[in-house]
Amino acid sequence: MTAVPPASSGRELSNPPADGVSNLRFSNHSDHLLVSSWDKTVRLYDATANVLRGEFTHGSPVLDCCFHDDSSGFSASADNTVRRFVFNSNKEDIIGKHDAPVRCVEYSYAAGQLITGSWDKTLKCWDPRGANGQERTLVGTYQQPERVYSLSLVGNRLVVATAGRHVNVYDLRNMSQPEQRRESSLKYQTRCVRCYPNGTGYALSSVEGRVAMEFFDLSEASQTKKYAFKCHRKSEAGRDIVYPVNAIAFHPIYGTFATGGCDGYVNVWDGNNKKRLYQYSKYPTSIAALSFSRDGRLLAVASSYTFEEGEKPHEPDAIFVRSVNEIEVKPKPKVYPNPPA
Repeated sequence: MTAVPPASSGRELSNPPADGVSNLRFSNHSDHLLVSSWDKTVRLYDATANVLRGEFTHGSPVLDCCFHDDSSGFSASADNTVRRFVFNSNKEDIIGKHDAPVRCVEYSYAAGQLITGSWDKTLKCWDPRGANGQERTLVGTYQQPERVYSLSLVGNRLVVATAGRHVNVYDLRNMSQPEQRRESSLKYQTRCVRCYPNGTGYALSSVEGRVAMEFFDLSEASQTKKYAFKCHRKSEAGRDIVYPVNAIAFHPIYGTFATGGCDGYVNVWDGNNKKRLYQYSKYPTSIAALSFSRDGRLLAVASSYTFEEGEKPHEPDAIFVRSVNEIEVKPKPKVYPNPPA
């Protein structure tokens, strides 16, 4: 029997994907939501109107998607292809290929380039304005230490997280080699990396219920600010049950962030003050992806089993869009005790 999620989960979008959600993203220009899935589709929703506006079918599962602008988007597929699709004309074309499934895709507004990361242990940069023909579109291929698991951009900075707990930091204006080569400060496999909106660092989550808060500036003063914290865990019969943290999404206005775990919970954190601000009611199954809308008023939540426990009966894949209350995401001012009179 399917559990009915509480009304506080937000509004469930109709026509959800028929298999696991690999990612979802709000547009930078509207409340349109792009969703990629293992059911081999990319879907475009109007999240406010709860309408499916478009659907693009691939030959294989789609592992990631992102907007170019409000009229077009890109996808990363398990068939090794990187595709572009134009929403209103239902046109799609292949921008290029990797030698293994493409795990991540990001569009850089700063560089006007598309960046893809693959399990072939490379990063590729593409100029989507290039004429037809992949040779003219491919800007460069950059070898990575391992398979690429997660990418994040802020301004001209690109953070690449790979298998083997490697983290490479690039400047998009000079991709010849990483600006910094790092190792994750977490002991277990990286699930997600997301840059701080203010450009000073990144948050990185692992399969073992932890998030690390990191800073780009290598000075001692900056590096002393880094820390990691435990989350998405519970104690049962005296032992700790630990869940993967699949998703991190920063609030565009306040710089606070939400995390989503395989425990079905979404938590909101104030990274500066090292405090949890809010925990939403439990979702039907694992949280596979999260995205705030451009103004931070909406939060899209993919409640979608991520097979961390293998094949088993699970709740249907669903996408919820919730209205965000300021109290859930706004940092609380620090209260200092009154000095003695």
